[in-house]
Amino acid sequence: MTIRINNIVLDIEEEIDLLKKKAAKKLRINESNIKKLKILRESIDARKKNSIKFSYSVEVECERESRVVARANSKDVKIEKVKYDSEFNLGSKKMLHRPVIVGMGPAGMFAALLMAEKGYRPIVIERGEKVEDRTKSVEGFWKGDKLNLNSNVQFGEGGAGTFSDGKLTTRIKDSRCDYILEKFIKSGAPEEIMYKGKPHIGTDILKDVVKNIREKIISLGGKVRFNSKLEDLKIKDNKLYGIVVNGEEIPCEALILALGHSSRDTYEMLYKRGIFMSSKPFAIGVRIEHPQMLINENQYGKFANHKRLKAADYKLTYTSEKTNRGVYSFCMCPGGEVVAAASEEGGLVTNGMSYYSRDKENANAALVVTVGQNDFSGDTPLKGMEFQRHYESLAYKLGGENYHAPIQLVGDFLEDKVSTKLGSVTPTYKPGYTFANLKECLPGGVVDTLKDGLIKFDKRINGFAQKDAILTGIETRTSAPVKIERNEKLQSISLEGLYPSGEGAGFAGGIMSAAVDGLKSAESIMKEYAPL
Repeated sequence: MTIRINNIVLDIEEEIDLLKKKAAKKLRINESNIKKLKILRESIDARKKNSIKFSYSVEVECERESRVVARANSKDVKIEKVKYDSEFNLGSKKMLHRPVIVGMGPAGMFAALLMAEKGYRPIVIERGEKVEDRTKSVEGFWKGDKLNLNSNVQFGEGGAGTFSDGKLTTRIKDSRCDYILEKFIKSGAPEEIMYKGKPHIGTDILKDVVKNIREKIISLGGKVRFNSKLEDLKIKDNKLYGIVVNGEEIPCEALILALGHSSRDTYEMLYKRGIFMSSKPFAIGVRIEHPQMLINENQYGKFANHKRLKAADYKLTYTSEKTNRGVYSFCMCPGGEVVAAASEEGGLVTNGMSYYSRDKENANAALVVTVGQNDFSGDTPLKGMEFQRHYESLAYKLGGENYHAPIQLVGDFLEDKVSTKLGSVTPTYKPGYTFANLKECLPGGVVDTLKDGLIKFDKRINGFAQKDAILTGIETRTSAPVKIERNEKLQSISLEGLYPSGEGAGFAGGIMSAAVDGLKSAESIMKEYAPL
């Protein structure tokens, strides 16, 4: 039993060693009576720029915890709840074949890890390369080499998040998050991710973490097959009995489908096989780049360069009164860069990326607008996907048909004219860029909403709409354009044995929520079947 204490506040100039003293004061006990103190959460309160503070939640061990909590009589002091327990009753049904997991992103990776720990010896099928080789393919593409259609920023070990910022923020409240963070740390992630208010690993560290998790899965009896693409499902009487991978038939009666949100050819195959899915809304827009110092000064005031503060971030959202559409910042990367994230020939896609240090000159974020059923043409559940393809193709042509990105200065975007020279902000996108009018690769309603949002956001962050900030097109892969419908057992409603999972199936939105969904899918299988 432990005690949780919330809302312990330290001034930015106070040393963290004071936590124990302040915790004791809240508990109304002597500091010496605290046997152990662990930080559970640290967040920054920068609402008053001249008085920045840190707020902490901590876990404390001492004697007679229940009596101490009762005596403290504070809403900030309580007995800590039990965390996620990976021990549960396993099923008894015999599994004829090893369970298969398609996709080595967060959902597939953590489903495989948990199943391997429980003795199910899962087989993971990943269309891309292992992260070491994938890195070479991605960096080669950024330097102008040919796009690898199966191993790129979207596909490959670790999923799309491996080449982003490794953000671990999530709005879901699930005790499985602790399990995930602990496994990340054991695999090489910084210990601070357990308590930081906005934790991130950074793409540089995340690559090693992903590799270590893969090796752990293999050491526990699992198998990971790279450069292996799911091509078909084998179905009889509405039950799955096998899959086809690289032309080879693999028998299985339990398949976790943890494909990413860019697996368009897989979506097409599933649709042909009669797997029920529906079109869902998502968002498209651009990447915006500012000097990181501008964001720091806006968020931290005179403390912008303080040793305890790292590169500042932001989160902005607004519903345009002119268009009645939502516009918001997404995947904000402090001290990062904009990267080429295409996964199909003839389509241009951008994403944002930061290393753990977040020490690059520019800040960037997606600035995107919600689109939905009224924007899509067609009568299939894949119409949102085709909508993405259409605008990615326009961006590719606008950039010069060589994966150079079309860019425009914010001032010129607002005035609807093509930029002719850069200002104080240098674009970070590789392999290159072309000046263009971004309205030529975006829907009209999105353009109008972006313009409205830029003006509104400039009132919240002074300089957000500065004339020489950079807009880079086009951001389309904000979330899955489809949802593969499933029942209470997390199985496809149209195929027994198929477990759609994670972001690509339409049930998650980021590393943590995808990993949690993967664990849930694995648990559902393990509660029915016995270990092999």
